[in-house]
Amino acid sequence: MSASDQLEKASNQLKDLSAQASAAEKEARDAKAKKKAELQTQVDTARAKSEKSANDIEAAATEVDDEISAEFAEMHNRWKDHVATIRKNADDAKANVDAKHAERHAEKAERQAEDAICFAAAAIDEALYQILNAAYARLDADEAAAKAS
Repeated sequence: MSASDQLEKASNQLKDLSAQASAAEKEARDAKAKKKAELQTQVDTARAKSEKSANDIEAAATEVDDEISAEFAEMHNRWKDHVATIRKNADDAKANVDAKHAERHAEKAERQAEDAICFAAAAIDEALYQILNAAYARLDADEAAAKAS
């Protein structure tokens, strides 16, 4: 794939990611006006979507068997374990609903949401670095091939 094709593909993927982030931002903003039952439905839907995305990442990682994919798969597995722990704690907290406990649970959930956003921002920064580095490597490889011929 040429550097130009690769950058076009990456640009389209980032555009899709931007649209996804915009939709998430709108849902987060709109959530404050929802009743508890509506919000629970939205939580359940978001959880299912998140689990599907995690499974899709895992499936894609198993398709390519190389060192880089192994590193991303390991990071992905750590993230899945982290998410599973957070969700178990959230489910456990829902079972114990006194005011003090509910407040601590809400504060913890808010911190975890902030952490997930920071993680996503760092992932976007890393994605841009990887895109630009891949484009540079492609140009370097094309240059070396031209010199060899």
